[in-house]
Amino acid sequence: MSDATYIVGIAMTGLGKFPARSVKDLAREAVTGALTDAGCAMADVHAAWFSNTRQGMMEGQNVIRGQCALRPLGFSGIPITNVENACASASTALREAVAHLRAGMCDVALVVGAEKMFFPDQKEQMLRAFVGGADVHMIDATREWLAKIGRSRIPEGSEDSVISARSFFMDYYAGMARMHMERFGTTQRQIAAVAAKNHVHSTLNPLSQYRTAMSVDEVLGDALVKWPLTRSMCAPISDGAAAAVVCHERALARFDRGRAVRVAAVSLASGSNRDDGDYDRHIGRVAALDAYASAGIDPSDIGVAEVHDACSFAEILQAENLGFCERGAGGWLAERGCISLGGSIPVNPSGGLVSKGHPVGATGLVQLYELVAQLRGEAGARQVDGVRLAVAENGGGLWGIEEAATAVTILEAPSRMHFAA
Repeated sequence: MSDATYIVGIAMTGLGKFPARSVKDLAREAVTGALTDAGCAMADVHAAWFSNTRQGMMEGQNVIRGQCALRPLGFSGIPITNVENACASASTALREAVAHLRAGMCDVALVVGAEKMFFPDQKEQMLRAFVGGADVHMIDATREWLAKIGRSRIPEGSEDSVISARSFFMDYYAGMARMHMERFGTTQRQIAAVAAKNHVHSTLNPLSQYRTAMSVDEVLGDALVKWPLTRSMCAPISDGAAAAVVCHERALARFDRGRAVRVAAVSLASGSNRDDGDYDRHIGRVAALDAYASAGIDPSDIGVAEVHDACSFAEILQAENLGFCERGAGGWLAERGCISLGGSIPVNPSGGLVSKGHPVGATGLVQLYELVAQLRGEAGARQVDGVRLAVAENGGGLWGIEEAATAVTILEAPSRMHFAA
């Protein structure tokens, strides 16, 4: 018997701003959908992991969020573990469930990510919540450093149009984008090409928060958030949930083998102290190389990817980290359509975070929902032909010059070669 683990059921809610919906309600929809997709009863689940980042800050629900969301659904007695790891929370929860399965501590596990970020009566607190994703004791120094990066690239007068009500992380991404521009010649138009591509992709996804196509010029003409980022290059505030049923190979006979997607690797990395120009040690690159080594593959084997485009520049950077092109060529890759549907390596066919949505504590599983659909051949108009291997990159938080945590997950399409006799 191998240590292979499989996603046998997965579901997500539509993403958007839902003032009337609660974390419990969103979780209920996702969990019910995942159990139905797996053909699994609640009693078949031996352990559960629940990820969320906002409920404590916005509602005061601390420390037992998973128990509060899952007990009303009927889950009792089993271990329920709460996971918080910034935007990488749901991917981290999956990694812990996979480790639990491989250790023989259970045969079937449930992983849930549920997030409610939109509170129209608490707009100031909504934005303040983002600051906690960085070291609050270093926040003033971090802001000062970010304000200095690549200032020579900012056109005269551009700072006058900045949207004041924005996530702290857009200042970070804007600074990183300007640094990349200075070093590699990446252009604002290339960043806009990524955003336009994802807004077009999202028109094919009925669960997306936004479903309106945008051209490159429309993206460039949108309201400026922080140069070079316009509003349509930045992920929105989103509510939503996703859930997955994961099993070990020893339990696979209970499920539909023809739809079981193998978890080939899940790598989780934290940042390191490095020079800001040392991209080879970037947390996303480190996590990607570890995942490829664990899966025994290389980037050329990947057929489709979902990456953490909290802003569209991040997709350029992560395409480079994942090895889809040489360092500095991510903008070129986007501009030439290589990462669009129909291109050589489609990235974010779901619409990505900027258009599909970004419910922070659920985002990692939302990415995997798209990849599972692709690997099963169930992605409809978004389907990438003949895809056998897929990768998701899911970063979270900020510490120093990069994300605080990054998870890279590799999934493999259903195949008889991996099933035990």
